[in-house]
Parts: sequence; C-alpha cells; structure tokens
Amino acid sequence: MASLGTTEQPAPASPAYSLDGEKAGASSGAGSDAEDTRTFRQPNGETLTYTAAEERALLRKVDWLLLPILTALYLLSFLDRSNIGNAKVEGIERDIRITNYPLVVTMFFIGYVIFEIPANLVLKVVSARSPAWWLAFLTIAWGAISIAMGFSQNQPQILAIRFLLGMFESGLFPGCVYIFSRWYTRQERVARVSFFFSAAAAAGSLGGILAYAITRMDGIGGQEGWRWLFQLEGALTVVFGVIAIWAIPAWPAYTRGLTEREKSIVFARLSIDSDATEDQKFEWSAVTDALKDVHVWLYAFLFHGAAFSLYTLSIFLPAIIQGLGYRSYQVQLLTIPPYFFAFLCTMACTWASRRVGLRAPFIIGALSLTILGYIVLITSPTVGGKYTAVFLAAAGIYAANALLLAWPSENIMGQTKRAVGLAAMITIGNIGSIIGTNLYRVPLGTIPNHAYRYSQVFTIGWLLFAIGCASTLWVLLSRANRRLDREEAARRESGEADKAGAEAWRLGWRYQC
Repeated sequence: MASLGTTEQPAPASPAYSLDGEKAGASSGAGSDAEDTRTFRQPNGETLTYTAAEERALLRKVDWLLLPILTALYLLSFLDRSNIGNAKVEGIERDIRITNYPLVVTMFFIGYVIFEIPANLVLKVVSARSPAWWLAFLTIAWGAISIAMGFSQNQPQILAIRFLLGMFESGLFPGCVYIFSRWYTRQERVARVSFFFSAAAAAGSLGGILAYAITRMDGIGGQEGWRWLFQLEGALTVVFGVIAIWAIPAWPAYTRGLTEREKSIVFARLSIDSDATEDQKFEWSAVTDALKDVHVWLYAFLFHGAAFSLYTLSIFLPAIIQGLGYRSYQVQLLTIPPYFFAFLCTMACTWASRRVGLRAPFIIGALSLTILGYIVLITSPTVGGKYTAVFLAAAGIYAANALLLAWPSENIMGQTKRAVGLAAMITIGNIGSIIGTNLYRVPLGTIPNHAYRYSQVFTIGWLLFAIGCASTLWVLLSRANRRLDREEAARRESGEADKAGAEAWRLGWRYQC
C-alpha cells in the first residue's frame, strides 16, 4: 500500500515548534539536507534527529500496520448492518412474516446509540497496551450475531438480533478513529479516516456482488437465499475477528511492528503535533467537558443530518432500484455501480480537501450534491434519470461523511474528551438514522409515499440542516483561529513563544476549518 502522504496545506497557523523550540522540519545548518532533518528533545533529555525520508518510510509502514485490517473490519461491519436491504428484495418479509420492516432496520440503530459511548469508554479503560482484543471481541460477537440472523424464524427474533448487532458494532468506528489519533498527526488523520470510511461505499459494491452470488444458493440445504447471505457473510466476519487479534497492532510504545527508533520517531511526531503522546488518565471531568463543548454538539448534529441520508440510502437503495421495475437478481447487480462511483468520489474529494487544507466547504459541497441527487430522483420522469440520481446522491453523501467523521478528531483536544466527543457524535448521528429509517415507510401514515417520494423530501430537509451545522462550525472555528492568532502575537511579543517544554506544540495549534 502506498502511503497516503504527509504533504498538504496545514491549518492556518504559525509554524509548529518541536520541544526544543526549533521549527519542526528544520535543524541548524544550511542546504537541503538540513531542511530535511527533524530534531526533537526526548523526555530523557537526549536529542533525536531523523530525516524526512525516514518519516515517510515510517508513515508507509504504519499505514500497512493499521489500514488493511481496520478498513476490512469496517467494510464487514457495514456489510453486516446493510445486507438486510439485500435480503428484503429476496423476500425475507414474506418468508418470516415481517410486518414492520422499518422497525427491523431501526433496531440496529437503537442498540448502536445506547452502547456507543459506553463502548468507547471501555476501549479507553481496558486497552492500556493494545486495542486488539477489544476490537476483535466486538467483531467476533457481531459476526456470530449476523450468522444467527440467518436462522431467525419470526419478527420478534430478528428484532432482538438486530438490536444485538447494533450493540456490538457500536464500538468499532469511534474506536478506530481513536486509534488513528494515537498514530497519526492531525493533518494526516483525515486521509486515513476517509480511506477507512470509503470501505462503506466499497461494502455497497461488494455487498451487491456477494448478494447476487450467494442468493443464487436459494433452495440449497432447504434454505432461502437470504439465509445463506446472513450466514456466510457473518462467518466471514468471525474469521476476520480472529485474525484481528494478531493483526491489530498495540499502541505505538508497545507494538512489535516497529523498531525502538521508529517508536521514538512516532512519539516525536505526535508530541510536536498534539496531545496524543501524553499519559492522560480517564477522568469524568473530561467527559463533562466534552458534553459542554458547543463544537462537539455541532459535529454531532452535523452527522445527525448526514446520517439520515447515509443509512436510509445504503439500506433502502435495493428497494428504490426494485421500484424502478427490475427483478431481484438485477437489483443486486445494479447496486454495484453507484457505490463504486461513490468510492471514487470519496477518495477524490478527500484528496482535494487535503490539498486545499479545508474541510467545511467540501462537506457543504458534497451535501449539496446529495440534495441535487434527491431532487432529480423525485422529479425525473424516466427510469434512467432516477438511476442517474442515485449516483449523485451516493457520491455526495459518502464523500461528505468521510470528511465530517474525520473532522472532530483533528480539532478536539484531550484524549478522553476526543473519545467521548467522537462517540457522542456517532450517537447523535445515529438518532438521525433511527428517524430516517422510520420515515421510509410505504405508506407513510396516510400518505401513499409512492417510491419513497415523501421520504426523500424529508431527507432533503435533514441535509439542509446538516449544511447549516457545517456552515456554523466553519464560522466559529475561523473566528477561534483569529483569536488564537492574536494571542500568539501577544505571546511572541512577550517571548513566551520561544520557550521549551511540553506545552510548546500548543503555541502554533489551530483549528482545522
């Protein structure tokens, strides 16, 4: 895997300072060799010097350690939560007499919301040396539950199973984002989190391929095709959960995947950049601090608005395409291209955001593209027009979520506060999923809601709300950066900015807008 890179425009700020007071990325001397050298004073008083080439090689190594296994786990989590949509077009409602399909979908998100924050706190408390065992346990558990869904016989059983599935999946995404914050600098995290999240779009394409192939097993062993879908995909998840025990690395100070020098360089990079290397113990005051931070709530409500569309589209897309007049096997195949297009657009949008060094305008633009897709889906009189609209909606919503889910990890300081903030964001966000899945009903109360037309109008409303949250954050963070610029200038005049010590990295810190 090629490294996702370190070169991008940073957040507006004065230059970051290493702990010995020198500019990060330079040392005494002249010429290009000097400019490619980093110098860092370690806690034991010794000086660590490393080159930019060493840093790039280390980053590629860390990418290989983390991204393949964590991305695979998230792909499987998205596959296992959304394959209920593929099962719908294969007749699960008829076979086990489901009378309230939106409630079946919703039960996953209820479990997810309830256990989101506790699961992330458990990661912080029990994973002192490594997060591997906790994430592997979650993966094996939800894989086993997904298998059990293939044996369900009635609606009460599948409701309970979907709740448990959400409970065990709730700790994966915020846990992985927290892991990234312990390995990567702020500017590097957005590309990694976005690549990680792009697995959701990849899961859509892979889900269509697997659903088409597996549901052809209909009748084998006396089982319906949708049962094989849950059982085989769940078994695959269990296998990867076992692999994760050994594949997920320990925290940088304890991992066997790095040499002692490489561990020192990781420590140096993060010490210069943020609080990731500080030994911060869990404190309830950090929890309350997160819950009192207006930025945390804006991130949460931003995801709330976006998650409404993200999960209703990913779960109901097969039904939307089936409503265009296609047969079930055609539907499974026709879900593949929109998700693949969304994957490409997500990566392109992430690359552009990193090059420009901004997040908010790209999130707003992607959400606007999603709204355009829904408008075309509602108004187009042709099957081709509606199918094209699905491409626009999928591309916009996956690109927006990839950026907005990475955004708070760049800006929330304090390890426990960051973990709680991310968990709160996912919790509030998935309340949007609960509302959304219950508004995708036919009929919607007394409204016929043909082809989910009125549901899609509600989706546009939630997306506009998300755009409002992103715009507010943009304004508030920009204002905060201007205040930090003024404080920085005052410190420089007093000579405080030249001091050495553990607080030096904070002097050039700015919010990523």
